[in-house]
Amino acid sequence: MLATCFALNMFGRGIADTYTVFLVPIEREFGWSRSQLTSVYSLYMVVGGFASPLVGMVFDRLGPRWVYGAGMVLLGSAFYLAGGITQLWQLYLLMSVTLGVGVGLTGMIPASGLLSRWFRARLSTAIGVVFSALGVGAITQVPLAQWLVDRYGWQSAYHFLGTALFGLVPVVILLVPWRRFAAGHPAYHAETKDKSTTGGWTLRSAAGTRIYWAMAQAFFCTAAGMFTIIPQTVAFFIDVGFSPLTAASAFGFVGMLSVVSVTSSGLLSDRFGMRQTVTASFAGTSTGIVILIALAGGASALLLVAYVIVFGLCQGVRGPIVSSVCTRYFAGPRVGTIYGTIFAANLLGAAFGSLMGGVLHDLTDGYRVGFVFALCLIALAAAPFWTVPALRNFR
Repeated sequence: MLATCFALNMFGRGIADTYTVFLVPIEREFGWSRSQLTSVYSLYMVVGGFASPLVGMVFDRLGPRWVYGAGMVLLGSAFYLAGGITQLWQLYLLMSVTLGVGVGLTGMIPASGLLSRWFRARLSTAIGVVFSALGVGAITQVPLAQWLVDRYGWQSAYHFLGTALFGLVPVVILLVPWRRFAAGHPAYHAETKDKSTTGGWTLRSAAGTRIYWAMAQAFFCTAAGMFTIIPQTVAFFIDVGFSPLTAASAFGFVGMLSVVSVTSSGLLSDRFGMRQTVTASFAGTSTGIVILIALAGGASALLLVAYVIVFGLCQGVRGPIVSSVCTRYFAGPRVGTIYGTIFAANLLGAAFGSLMGGVLHDLTDGYRVGFVFALCLIALAAAPFWTVPALRNFR
């Protein structure tokens, strides 16, 4: 079950990150502005954010088979049809709306709902493993997409990726034992029955707690800071003088290193404390952004390596920890719905950040202002772990 959630999250959110390598060739082909193209990614996150609570409710009511199956169909449709776009609205429809819903249906919301049924003491570690699929998706799929674009053109690359995703649909719907996965550990049944009898958490009662909004703030500001940078990372590296393949590979290696940090986030949190682990990761992310500011002055292989190591080893640490806190604190039959609304803040933050990154680039004709803006958001993301008692003292 853990491996299935990992793989589907990798093909879902991981494949969405390939948009970074399509940005420049599409910009050159059609002459659309950078803010228009980054707003495609921004709208994708907005759609995912608003879809997240609905995904949680659908998962709670219908189970995983059709949630994941429908998600894979939408992903394949978005990528295959994107190879034939001629108008900007078509890119918005496919890479924003269709992709946003598809990623939501195959992402962390259904995965967390399933994991909470099988893991208790090791839930943080299990969620960290599945979260690390985003990094694996980046290191495997972003360079692959760049190679396809370089060799066959961006249209054929989209067609190839879409066809591959369609090929996975029957596997997901027919071959995965979803009924057994959804049943959960025997201990889950007793706990769920007890919570159902006593009422348990509802979305309204959860939204009345400070820890709920603290997690939402942490998710929103972290994603906003990161995605002010991420959608333009490959383009930034190319603009400062690196080759397209080097730029895409650096982006992928950041994702590869994030696999290590995300997977180990639960263990580090258990050993050193949640607040300490999260704070250290925010400090590392800030250091990585400062390195990007230095790189804006010109290509440097040494600085590029330093950025990949520092930023990669801190990227994604916060997501598994916040997800674990949410699923443990609000455990019960409606945890998917509750987590879906908190996770929506993550996607809406990413949408805001990716939009602002493009706008600030167009306004200043550069990247430095956007990087400073990202640093401010990272500081706001770290604040709840020190100022909200329920989150600060959570064990």
